[in-house]
Amino acid sequence: MLRLTKNKIRTIVLIFVAVLLFSPLVGNKAYASGEFLYLGGIPAGFTIKTNGSTVIGLNDVVTEKGVESPARTNDIRVGDVILSVGGNPVSNVQSIAEAIKNCCGNPVEVVISRKGQKIVKYITPAKDVGGNYRLGLFLRDDLNGIGTITYFRNNGEFASLGHPVLDESGEKSDVFGGDCYLCSIIGLVKGERGKAGELKGIFIDTDNIGTITKNTDTGLYGKTAENFSFKKFTKVEVGVGIAGNASIVTCIDGVSPKEYSISIVKADFNDKDNKNFVIKITDRELLSATNGILQGMSGSPIVQKGKIIGAVTHVFINDPSRGFGIDVAKMLEN
Repeated sequence: MLRLTKNKIRTIVLIFVAVLLFSPLVGNKAYASGEFLYLGGIPAGFTIKTNGSTVIGLNDVVTEKGVESPARTNDIRVGDVILSVGGNPVSNVQSIAEAIKNCCGNPVEVVISRKGQKIVKYITPAKDVGGNYRLGLFLRDDLNGIGTITYFRNNGEFASLGHPVLDESGEKSDVFGGDCYLCSIIGLVKGERGKAGELKGIFIDTDNIGTITKNTDTGLYGKTAENFSFKKFTKVEVGVGIAGNASIVTCIDGVSPKEYSISIVKADFNDKDNKNFVIKITDRELLSATNGILQGMSGSPIVQKGKIIGAVTHVFINDPSRGFGIDVAKMLEN
């Protein structure tokens, strides 16, 4: 996972998207009657704060007696979140290192969160050949990545991605705030059969879109900053999508989104996984540039007959020109 630096502009290659690893119309009609949104389609960089530090890997500790792995021996798993060590709440990775150092090799209480359940472990750190006590963990503090803003509401709330941000274990990440910045797309990798492509971009720290408030099954949500003028974007009515011609609004170069033609192959508002639309890219310009849907396009609004009806969420791994979309009414429920 690529770390952010403290520079004004930070390069990002990690992208938020579910790459296919992963009622009904009454709700749509309720939102379609008179609700207007400000159309997104702009690329955004996210820095997401999580509670504690997340385990992203396990490693061995080389000691004078041989190789040990205290974390692995005590069933610490990738995706576990370290909440406290030695009775001290974890603020960052460094605080864990300090707590392990202070235990002087004695068993230490480690409280973790796994799939929403708190688990207490008592682990004896291993002393490496350099004299440092270690558990044998690779950890990270925050989640960073690129996605697309779907819409802004009149009250300044925004929605993006159309799917949840997942941790290393494939579970929905608990979010405790974060920031959303304007992102400039500086390159891309085309999608291929069997391998999803991706957008590459840079965060622009001087253009703060807003703060992140929640991570849900229908996307990442937040509140715009006071100095961010979202009302400059096109105001559109909420509509109900049907099979037929439509378009997506997305950005594959720079910061300005464009509209590209697609076909909605199928509409299913009863899908429990929020895969409400099967879409196919038909725009020749977009197909030539990308071969279809790329990681980083998650959240790109789907427009039909001048109304916003959903957002791009997934790409078919065996056909990058096709993917899934979520009904905008599902996103508005959050």
